[in-house]
Amino acid sequence: MDNTLKPRLAALRPAALLLLAGQILYVAFTLLHAGGNANDHHSIFAIYAEDDAWFAVHAGQFGAMAILLTGLIVLFLDLDAIHGAPTRLGLAGIATTVVAFALYGGLQAVDGVALKRAVNALADSAEAESASRFAGAEALRWLEWGMRSYHDFALGLALVASAVAVARALAWATAMLIASSGSAYLAQGWLVGVEGFSAEHSVAIVLSWILSVAWMSWMAIAAFRSHT
Repeated sequence: MDNTLKPRLAALRPAALLLLAGQILYVAFTLLHAGGNANDHHSIFAIYAEDDAWFAVHAGQFGAMAILLTGLIVLFLDLDAIHGAPTRLGLAGIATTVVAFALYGGLQAVDGVALKRAVNALADSAEAESASRFAGAEALRWLEWGMRSYHDFALGLALVASAVAVARALAWATAMLIASSGSAYLAQGWLVGVEGFSAEHSVAIVLSWILSVAWMSWMAIAAFRSHT
């Protein structure tokens, strides 16, 4: 390893640890999410209504995303420190990350709380009011699609910005992997906006997880093996 890279990598230890821990926790909590054909609203709402772990799972996802996005902000700060001063790219990346977190908070308020209350009310409703209850739950689902779409767009842009920052300070190979994970999030944003939670959207989710865990793991290993 180039000796000039060692102190730079060592400086990224806190960011690398937060990013990897947040990503792994997010995947773990998401795997606990109630499953089924998410675009078949009649069947999936019944499954959601029976899920007693719903709030805990979504709270866990929120906490994991908070850790992950904090790591991304710390990464931008550490990369700017390498340059000796804040950069426009770093400030833009931090701002986009904050937007992504705000959108995710809104997403989880809709999905983790409001939608659950709506599907519970639908499950308990009399036949005469079931149609209106279903329409209300479905409207919240569509709002969830919108929040998820723009959260994915914002996170994808933040990751692409971090890829450029990493390319400038460290290495192009790592930057390309980060950019690929950002592109997978941008694809998620498009797919959920036009198709909802389709099979193609699920593929994009898994791809983004694999790419993110790959570059975060490499960064953590490289950072903790470096000596100043």
